[in-house]
Amino acid sequence: EKLNPVRDPSRSPFFQVMLALENVDSEMPEFPGLHVQIEEMDTGTSKFDLTLFLMEVAGGIHGKFEYNTDLFDPDTIERLTGHFLTLLEAVATNPDEPINWLSILTKNEHHKLLVEWNNTKGGYPQGRCIHELFEEQAERTPDAIAVVCEEGELTYRELNSRANQLANFLIKMGIGPEVLVGICVERSLIMPVGLLGILKTGGAYIPLDPGYPAERLAFMLDDANVAVLVTVKQLIPLLPHTNDVLVCLDSDWPFISLEADSLPPQTATPDNLAYVIYTSGSTGKPKGITMAHGSLCNLISWQIQRSAVAAPRTAQFASLCFDVSFQEIFATWCCGGTLVLISEDNRRDSTAFLKFIKEKSIERLFLPFIALQQLTDACHLQKVDLPELREVIVAGEQLQITPSISTFFAELPNCILDNQYGPSECHVVSAFALTGPVDKWPILPPIGRPITNTLLFILDNNCQPVPIGVSGELYIGGSQVARSYLNRPELTAEKFIPNPFSTAVGARLHKTGDLARYRPDGNIEFLGRIDHQVKIRGFRIELGEIEAVLMQYSAIREVVTVVREDLSGDKRIVAYVVPKAGLQPTTSELRRFLATKFPEYMIPSLFVILESLPLTANGKIDRCALPAPNHTRPELEDLFIAPRTPVEQA
Repeated sequence: EKLNPVRDPSRSPFFQVMLALENVDSEMPEFPGLHVQIEEMDTGTSKFDLTLFLMEVAGGIHGKFEYNTDLFDPDTIERLTGHFLTLLEAVATNPDEPINWLSILTKNEHHKLLVEWNNTKGGYPQGRCIHELFEEQAERTPDAIAVVCEEGELTYRELNSRANQLANFLIKMGIGPEVLVGICVERSLIMPVGLLGILKTGGAYIPLDPGYPAERLAFMLDDANVAVLVTVKQLIPLLPHTNDVLVCLDSDWPFISLEADSLPPQTATPDNLAYVIYTSGSTGKPKGITMAHGSLCNLISWQIQRSAVAAPRTAQFASLCFDVSFQEIFATWCCGGTLVLISEDNRRDSTAFLKFIKEKSIERLFLPFIALQQLTDACHLQKVDLPELREVIVAGEQLQITPSISTFFAELPNCILDNQYGPSECHVVSAFALTGPVDKWPILPPIGRPITNTLLFILDNNCQPVPIGVSGELYIGGSQVARSYLNRPELTAEKFIPNPFSTAVGARLHKTGDLARYRPDGNIEFLGRIDHQVKIRGFRIELGEIEAVLMQYSAIREVVTVVREDLSGDKRIVAYVVPKAGLQPTTSELRRFLATKFPEYMIPSLFVILESLPLTANGKIDRCALPAPNHTRPELEDLFIAPRTPVEQA
């Protein structure tokens, strides 16, 4: 009554785990004419989530676990018993060792976690760069269609020839290995030519979204010390004023086309950079992730071997600034498939996107979860079938098997749903294919097992492996680990650490900040983030970056941002703002301010004005106590316009 804890009928209010040492006198009482013995009674229920009973017996201690069968199964308790006995042995052997350094894994489990489930060695095109894999495919299928869009199409021969001309033009401008080239274009036949042409120089590309604010683009160009910016004439007014050399693929093409269309000299190696992609940063500034050719060749080789279609027609859905775009493009080109470019308007409209997939006979899609959800909803409403679709790959955020997704795939028995996982620092590192009867699919599918030549470890705070079923931080090793964060040596040292489980020189692990746990079958279950980083529609967002920028607004005293999820699974960023005394910023003002700093996907959907932020007893922000936003009219400002016509009234 004094503490008044939050009541939950599913659990004991003060503690859920009990240790009971039953060290009562073992001698039986004597009663005249009676025989007395101890009888164990099974009440059929567990008082707590987990109880360990220890009984002193002759020559030792006997123990037993009592557990809530809604929370634990027998196999879990068996493993827990083995871990506890292992820990007791370690304590007796090393009584001076800090307990958190003592292993609780049995030898068999230790071998399974570190060796058996990381036995991923496999062949891939070593010694080559990603554009060389495209060139080999162009030799095999020169007349096959490589890319299609509304304005036309290019064969492999035509695309290779134009990219060679651009590469030879850029090489004369000094572009070569480790030189960074920006590319800011919209979806058209120019886009694949520009991308491939940059790679053929041996240099690396940095994608720049023309929809990003000029301030963000300027930071990226300056931070990367971009040598040349490849774009088109109509986008120049949207770009920041910098000293970068511009190459316009439309207005400059008469000069570029004078170059030879023969292959430029191969100067890059698998260790050289292929791209630098910027993601959100907790300090308020984006950070560039540097990825080398060797890692990407391994990924593309694995994806081609895994795909359900030999030479698929793939919709190019992702923005170039999202690393999945690389996988879309080169996993299609390096096996002779056709890349079908979708306009930005059709990409954003789920009904138009559905029509596009149907009309273009798309066989493979790479989508974030929410885009798949919207597509399946549209498919259900429009009653459209997609018999050509053979493979859907979801990445970027947690996949959920919602009713509309379940119905969608139940009607496409020949289509595979592949759940892939990987932070931008490693691209894709694991996958789990959902096949068979849809009604047997888990609602939250696991992220699967490591891909070829990749290592996955789930570790505690001391970098020690945790047991099966226990949550820990996911670490990534092997060929998929990026080189570094561009120009961020301190952050690189913090997030890319030496691999304590390898004797190879230079072996590293990437510390992801993602929580995960192993299932008994070896598949990994994603549990969320350790920090406040989130993924929305496939884009990685540091909520701290949004908060840091909002705090620069003159009318704001305090701010906290969270992600809220509605019943459909759609995630939205909500900003809770405490204004300075006497000031009351409006939603429109805050949106306009952030629009000069962030791309659209980073601007909160809702702003909630509070007098103060709720705090926990120890003075930290109580995120669970933040009020649910009112979704009724989130766009409503000071001025209300009453309905003026019968239609508006209705």
